[in-house]
Amino acid sequence: MRNDNKYHERSVAAKKSTLISVVVNFFLSFTQILTGLFSGSQGLIADGIHSLSDLIADFVVLFANKKSRKPSDSDHHYGHWRYENGASMILGMLLVAVGAGMLWSAIGKLMHPERLSEVHSAALWVALAALIVKESLFRYMLSVAKRVQSSLLVANAWHARSDAASSVVVAVGIIGTLAGYHWFDPVAAFAVGILILRMGYSFAYDAMHDLMDRSADQDKEHEIKTILLSTPGVAGLHDLKTRKAGDLILVDVHLEVQENLSVRDGHDIAIAARERVLQNNDVLNVMVHIDPFTAKEPDYGI
Repeated sequence: MRNDNKYHERSVAAKKSTLISVVVNFFLSFTQILTGLFSGSQGLIADGIHSLSDLIADFVVLFANKKSRKPSDSDHHYGHWRYENGASMILGMLLVAVGAGMLWSAIGKLMHPERLSEVHSAALWVALAALIVKESLFRYMLSVAKRVQSSLLVANAWHARSDAASSVVVAVGIIGTLAGYHWFDPVAAFAVGILILRMGYSFAYDAMHDLMDRSADQDKEHEIKTILLSTPGVAGLHDLKTRKAGDLILVDVHLEVQENLSVRDGHDIAIAARERVLQNNDVLNVMVHIDPFTAKEPDYGI
């Protein structure tokens, strides 16, 4: 199995970007919730709770990042990479819970309009400032995630983008409320809840399938197949299977070699094919089985 500097680089980048997100989300959630309480904005409070959920998500990412780096042991022969898949699923479930809570609160407000109150203009300025900060955080985190090729960091970056989207909705809701339409604010909170609920379901669904040994995408499998077939001595292959472990891939394959080769020659071909695939940093391990291949005699129509 591979264990090179790329994994260490990804771990360091993940830790750094997530710690920056922790600091940003802490101050954002504190400012939004406090301003929402004093200004009377239900939407801003909902947005602040969303930022608070981001803070919790950041700690989940930090935990998974640390645990996934643990080496293989007697109970985990392929390492602990699936901590990342589990963390992605937790992030998704967390978003679903937050979104459902926001929907419940917003529906309660809409069903009891007498509870709606005036909103102070300070809420709008905080919502706009939060929008700028969250969008900047999203772009930074996504650039890091793509550079180190981490689906967990991509999920966390889009979690930040959902915050930016919710801030847009909240700002619109506050503008409407300031214009005299008091129902705009809970409607904005309701819309934010829908966005968060949908995103959470998507993350949890994808992570669940990765934990259930979902295969790599077709393009990646085709790339692996091409590398194997281009290895000298490989006459063919069958039963190529892949599964995810974090952002890495485990490969099982049967390679066909000429039946008259010695065991040593067949072994050398298998090792060469395996090493060629492992040069792709997305592949964690390759299990190769050698099958004898008999070339068919040409049919001359006699």
